[in-house]
Amino acid sequence: MRKLALSDEILMQVEKPARYIGNEVNAVMKNKDQIQIRFAMCFPDVYEIGMSHLGMQIIYDMLNRLDDVWCERVYSPWVDLDAVMRREQIPLFALESQDAVREFDFLGITIQYEMCYTNILQILDLSGIPLLSSQRGEEDPIVIGGGPCTYNPEPICDFFDLFYIGEGETQYRCLLDLYKECKEKRIGRKEFLKKAALIPGMYVPSLYDVTYRKDGTIDKRILLADGIPEIIEKELVRDVTDTYYPDKPVVPFIKVTQDRVVLEIQRGCIRGCRFCQAGQLYRPVRERDVEMLKHYAIEMLKNTGHEEISLSSLSSSDYSKLSELLDFLIENCEKRKINISLPSLRIDAFSLDVMNKVQDVKKSSLTFAPEAGSQRMRNVINKGLTEEVILNGAHLAFEGGWTRVKLYFMLGLPMETDEDIRAIAELCNKIAAEFYDTVPKEKRNGRVQIVASTSFFIPKPFTPFQWASQCTKEEFLDKAYLTRTSIAGQLNQKSIKYNWHEADVSVLEGIFARGDRRLNQVILHAYQSGCLYDAWSEYYKNDVWLSSFEECGVDPDFYTTRKRADDEVFPWDFLDCGVKKEFLLKEWHRAQEEAVTPNCRMKCSGCGAARFKTGVCLEKREVEMP
Repeated sequence: MRKLALSDEILMQVEKPARYIGNEVNAVMKNKDQIQIRFAMCFPDVYEIGMSHLGMQIIYDMLNRLDDVWCERVYSPWVDLDAVMRREQIPLFALESQDAVREFDFLGITIQYEMCYTNILQILDLSGIPLLSSQRGEEDPIVIGGGPCTYNPEPICDFFDLFYIGEGETQYRCLLDLYKECKEKRIGRKEFLKKAALIPGMYVPSLYDVTYRKDGTIDKRILLADGIPEIIEKELVRDVTDTYYPDKPVVPFIKVTQDRVVLEIQRGCIRGCRFCQAGQLYRPVRERDVEMLKHYAIEMLKNTGHEEISLSSLSSSDYSKLSELLDFLIENCEKRKINISLPSLRIDAFSLDVMNKVQDVKKSSLTFAPEAGSQRMRNVINKGLTEEVILNGAHLAFEGGWTRVKLYFMLGLPMETDEDIRAIAELCNKIAAEFYDTVPKEKRNGRVQIVASTSFFIPKPFTPFQWASQCTKEEFLDKAYLTRTSIAGQLNQKSIKYNWHEADVSVLEGIFARGDRRLNQVILHAYQSGCLYDAWSEYYKNDVWLSSFEECGVDPDFYTTRKRADDEVFPWDFLDCGVKKEFLLKEWHRAQEEAVTPNCRMKCSGCGAARFKTGVCLEKREVEMP
């Protein structure tokens, strides 16, 4: 019988003790004496966030299908338990076995967003693993990072032994076999990492060095070992139907952020929004076979007992078999009283008809993401959405009975003017007016509710806007103030509520997103000065971050506000995400010309992803070479 790592006394002291006891439905238990590799898979945030991440469920299921591997889960202890573990010197443990993480062969950390960087150090620290990879010995686990933030791993490269670039389903077996071989031959850690660097998609940062010019930009990268690649190409699953997918996902004891079955219907997006990193990283679009999705939907519902199923995709409306899949789900879910959730739909007649079918009589709020208020700005960001389409969608929604609309916009986009910001308020007003024009007075149940939310634009690597300047905190707040006052001046302002994001956090995220190796020391200093859970506003310490930059002699503005030349070498240029830098630069110039680029199904723009010979790139269409 396994023994819990935490005593009953400690569990009674902390909030939500179910975060730490494991043994949930479908959790995988193995005999550790009968396996050869122990893999701790970590999401560096609180349990409720980590348990909602599909990618981690996929890798957990995939690794546990291997007879010689036991993959267990690790999450960041919440601040209350963090304090207890430090005081009582309790090492961080994995949920399944409750064994200390330091006893494992691998610690795999999925890095989904930049604001979890100090939580990564918390995981290492509480595990008793040296924070710097250069200080680890033969008894320490191999620390490997994966996820979207590894497309610029340089700001955190000192903390990792290895990064897996791309989709996790393809190379883990090869990596684990190499580890077993090195273990049997008593080949040490450094030699293992040199050999691992030869596996496609693997990046070992300690085998590379970087020199800088006087202006702070990168001069060159230096290879410190023979035979290792200069450019590391992302790993990609070419057939997303015949691959790993969990039919028995772990079911938590407590309510988590995504408390439902998640069905990933496709990877990638055809749209090419110029601010969107995911739309570039996951090219080309690859659809899962509809029969496979039907099978997994039924199996996962049966094996979990969940009462809701959600379709996961960057743009669900673009899945070619959506109608057939939804008809199947409606038929099978209605009789079981299971709700169907459809995020990422474009607001058009088809989507609204779909939502009418799957939603209860009581309509929930409808979500639009125009991203910009003016048509000019929507052309700049290549949103591919006209005001006519937006207002027609609102009209159809109001006819269908919806009375609450959420609108998402960005402030601080490249080439943005005050007029573009005022256009946000004007668009909100037009949508509110559309309600009053559409719904007769006698059929209204109070006012329409328009909730407008703005986030601050953050330029990301591998997007056309990676060359763009980012606003300062003061500029962001001025833009939010202008948005608020513009909404207050609209005829239908009583129907419009306005929310905006924190500016401090957005600036720091922008620094990390396009940062280089010099940020490692800043992140380490901030963590040692008390920074943790930076994504949670109640724990974010902006003053500590500012003093950390100052004490480390690093100028944060270098990473955000300055202009970048077309030919600047970026910290992430040694990675190949499949989309060519020449294509991204062309799109950056097209943005300045306010030119719209057609989506992948309308016309191939020659981004470079066709080399993978899969997905939408194999469909016949007009081709335009860059």
